[in-house]
Amino acid sequence: MAPSPESAQPCWIYKSRRKPEMYLYLADPQGFEALPAELRRGFGPPELVMELVLHPERRLARANIGEVLAALSDQGFYLQLPPKLEPHLVRGG
Repeated sequence: MAPSPESAQPCWIYKSRRKPEMYLYLADPQGFEALPAELRRGFGPPELVMELVLHPERRLARANIGEVLAALSDQGFYLQLPPKLEPHLVRGG
């Protein structure tokens, strides 16, 4: 089933050049300058990774689509933080 036009949200995804695996989803391709100054400073210069049309049925690898769509609607952006990596102990045999 195709998403309805009213549920579709164009989205531009940028990666941080400063912080590996940190991504910024924007509702407007020119929206970076409208972000809070602290966020812009911490994220660094954005690098466009892809453009997507998001809708409630779409799956994202590391983010909840409902949270992303709500954040894009409410504040115009969603910040995806790097995953928390947990060290695993490897036992010798």
